[in-house]
Amino acid sequence: MNIMENKILIDKALALGAFKANVIRADEIKTDRVFRDICLSNGCGMCGKCYMCPPDVGEVEVLTAQLKNYKYALVYQTVSQLEDSFDIEGMTEAKQNFRPISQNLRSAFGEMGINNALHLGVGACGVCKVCAKRTGEPCRFPELAMASLEAYCVNVNELAKSAGMKYINGQNTVTYFGAVLFTPDGE
Repeated sequence: MNIMENKILIDKALALGAFKANVIRADEIKTDRVFRDICLSNGCGMCGKCYMCPPDVGEVEVLTAQLKNYKYALVYQTVSQLEDSFDIEGMTEAKQNFRPISQNLRSAFGEMGINNALHLGVGACGVCKVCAKRTGEPCRFPELAMASLEAYCVNVNELAKSAGMKYINGQNTVTYFGAVLFTPDGE
């Protein structure tokens, strides 16, 4: 990847609504099983109810090994204001605003001819209002489905540092992160 290609990806993420974005080497991404364990504690209520959440998303060893198949990662973040630190509705709205950025980046990578990419976002997939897992059907949109960084055991705090970003962006804010791991054709 040259500097110009990095700038194009960063500019695209910013144009789509990211607060900050940066390209890092994928081998800078640190993982820790504890983040998967947090998913398994089911704080969000989606464990076992979504194909892109544990346990259905895959085994820890397989997922963390997948991360090593890529050379680079476009890391991006959104920062949203909240009324206060207990503003759950504001956090939910910020997460909903994050999702289109992730989906549009998927399209942008395809348009740029970067097809060898893994898109990771925040929380449960959210492509469908109700995941097909709950109705006993196969995933309706496997080409759009997106797991979270935590499901892949990514240490998001360390990811933020590697990308030159803040993990916490001030009082009464919520910060969400996503990453697109990729290897350009020919590399």
